[in-house]
Amino acid sequence: MPKRTIEQVDVTSRRVLMRVDFNVPLNDAGDVTDDVRIRLTLPTLRSVIQRGGRLILMSHLGRPKGQGYEANFSLRPAANRLGEMIEGVPVSFPGEDCLSDETRHAIESMADGEIIVLENLRFHPGEKRGDTEFAKALAPYGDLYCNEAFGTAHRNHASMQGVPLAMEGKPKVAGLLLEKELQFLGDAISNPHRPFLAILGGAKVSDKLGALHNLIDNVDTILIGGAMAYTLLKAQEIEVGSSLVEMDMLDEARRILDEAQAIGTTLILPQDHVCGQEISMQTPTLITEKAEIQEGWIGLDIGPTTSARFVDLIEKAKTIVWNGPMGVFEKPPFDAGTNHVAQAMAKATRGGAISIVGGGDSASALRHMGLVEEITHVSTGGGASLQMLEGRSFDSVALLDEA
Repeated sequence: MPKRTIEQVDVTSRRVLMRVDFNVPLNDAGDVTDDVRIRLTLPTLRSVIQRGGRLILMSHLGRPKGQGYEANFSLRPAANRLGEMIEGVPVSFPGEDCLSDETRHAIESMADGEIIVLENLRFHPGEKRGDTEFAKALAPYGDLYCNEAFGTAHRNHASMQGVPLAMEGKPKVAGLLLEKELQFLGDAISNPHRPFLAILGGAKVSDKLGALHNLIDNVDTILIGGAMAYTLLKAQEIEVGSSLVEMDMLDEARRILDEAQAIGTTLILPQDHVCGQEISMQTPTLITEKAEIQEGWIGLDIGPTTSARFVDLIEKAKTIVWNGPMGVFEKPPFDAGTNHVAQAMAKATRGGAISIVGGGDSASALRHMGLVEEITHVSTGGGASLQMLEGRSFDSVALLDEA
């Protein structure tokens, strides 16, 4: 069911307790090195502020021990960056503990049009545990709850599930970014324009197992690259040299191949590879002529023949979903396959296709190439988008008010 959004509720002089995903990378100096997750929330934040609301933003950052304040994981740099990006709006950061007296007093003293950013929720062990008492301590901060954190929507943490449950009788709505994520990823699977093409990559078949089973039932063609391809090739008794293979997944890989054939979904594996003897930019390289890889060599990218075939199919598709790189894209020359896929998706999009990239490494590759703006939708959540590709729902979203 579509969910009620922040724009459908009156926020005037009301405190909006909003879960955002400000889990941004910091350098050694404590500066934000990539603010895209902050920037993408700005339309939702401005919607509240411009209508006279009062914003209390809560998030996690990194993986602190959950034993109190840790300077390296403070959200203060994210709060400072937000203040720079949302000019003319007061942004405050009231302390080293989201439940401190200082924080409570700051929230009680808020005026319309102000923003408070709470300190890292994960400084409290109750956040990751989904602790009810921790959620009940946060819930009184807001007159209504807004979920704008798609990146953590698949996690039943206190701020995602416990807090809205504790705010019984108060509005619980979706932010504009969350609404967009659910719309694009949901519609892509349930109502695609065809041909519908999925591209899956990354290291392990086991990570993409649910997505594979779900997509086989829905798409016309699946292109598979990355190290996960070598487990599927091995399942066909094709030698893959020293490439990464999940030996305990071979039977499951055979079932996937049989399922695709039975349903009539075209599943395409690499027919040539760019190989190295180790994962480094200095390693000797070899391009195979066939799918087989000789012993002592590691498949580290799809080969040029495979790449050309993938590009041709991508450019003909009308709906494209991509999750996972085609090789070790961080280390040239093993980035060519991923780059070709990204460029083909951008070209298909310019031709009218709907293109959706499921966060994580695929999104990083797009940003590196400057192609983010040429894709219909780039998800902010790798794990969450993968769960949607698996056809699974989120408890944290189910809790929100229906439209």
